[in-house]
Amino acid sequence: MLDAAVLVFSRRGFHEASMDEIAEEAGISKPMVYAYLGSKDDLFRACVNREGTRLLESIVAMVQDDLPADEQLWRGLRGFFGFVGEHRAGWAVLYRQAKSRQPFADDLAALRARIVEVIAGMLARAVRTQGTEARDQDLTASAYALVGAAESVADWLADHPEADPDHSAARLMNFTWLGARQLLRGELWQPSSA
Repeated sequence: MLDAAVLVFSRRGFHEASMDEIAEEAGISKPMVYAYLGSKDDLFRACVNREGTRLLESIVAMVQDDLPADEQLWRGLRGFFGFVGEHRAGWAVLYRQAKSRQPFADDLAALRARIVEVIAGMLARAVRTQGTEARDQDLTASAYALVGAAESVADWLADHPEADPDHSAARLMNFTWLGARQLLRGELWQPSSA
């Protein structure tokens, strides 16, 4: 039933999706949809929660704390883009539908904050292993930048079914890691004086 709802919500959007269409896609009666999942809002929230959990599980399943920072980031990106490649409709529900609709946007913001927290923690561990220091605010801002970039590439990937999720992960890894590696060594760009 949730699979059917995710497909319909991703294709039609929250407002245009009907419980009749969801019931038909699921092969059950409309009263059964209401009996199991309640209102359309309840059903949408169940979809957002399930897809958000799947996304986090995809990332966490790939990352191990005992790996070097670049390997952790690479694996996390592969888990993230692997989810998007495998669950394009789920991505559409999470980041195209729920993002702009209250109260679902709050659920998505909480999911995004958890992902940022995980990445900031990974960056903090990487900085410590290099024997350098970074302010928490810098680590958090960097984590937000990485999450934002990943979301943008994921939107592109969702619209290109022929694209390989691992190749998307490699693109973002190359774009971010080359700079991150220098930051971990304590190298900073400074503007030239005007």
